[in-house]
Amino acid sequence: MNGKIGGVALVLAPLVWFAGLLSRHLVLKDFTPEQVAWFDQQPFAAPGQLAAYAANPGFVTAAYSLFLLGMVLSFVAFLALAKLVAAKAPALAAWGLILLVFGLFARLYFAGIDLTAFRLVDTLGVDQATKIVMDGYVDLSYGFWRIPVTASVGQFAGGLVLAIGTYRAGIFGTGRALMFLWPCTMWVGVLKESDLYGVLGAGAACLVLVPLGVRILRNRPPSDRVPRPLSW
Repeated sequence: MNGKIGGVALVLAPLVWFAGLLSRHLVLKDFTPEQVAWFDQQPFAAPGQLAAYAANPGFVTAAYSLFLLGMVLSFVAFLALAKLVAAKAPALAAWGLILLVFGLFARLYFAGIDLTAFRLVDTLGVDQATKIVMDGYVDLSYGFWRIPVTASVGQFAGGLVLAIGTYRAGIFGTGRALMFLWPCTMWVGVLKESDLYGVLGAGAACLVLVPLGVRILRNRPPSDRVPRPLSW
């Protein structure tokens, strides 16, 4: 991969993802505290997300679109990061990237279900759409043969493996490796609410990936750290 492309992706991907998560965190801003409390009492966040779309479709569409764009850009960013890790720890780079890509595929599937649910609101109204979505929520979330929900585990495992790789390769220290891992622990699914944990995790990703991308764009070494002697 061209280094400049990787550097741009490392800068843009976390920033766009953070913007998407922050926007999704604010989708219930126009509801009363009593309404928000009722949404919080539901077993899943889907009713609140659908109600938010019905009340402000433009804002919710933008929020979910930014989140999706962040996921697409993350593929290139992870590829660039894995390329850096591969110079010292090729096995960790390969397995971390593969597992993270599995997680991204799952998120793309969830985004497709989100869009379908929003179109149901446009066509049938929020009450009927919510009933249809909630009646089949588990099947929609798991997907065919439970492939999407199983693939989504890749974000946890892949994030851990690649975080270890960045440490082994001398790209991140312990603190930055943990900050990179943090957003990979955020669970995603169909019409999930973006909570403060996810927003802060995305902010942590910005703090570690954006400076790395800037270093690459300036043709500087990815880190001043000395790689660990053992590479696997």
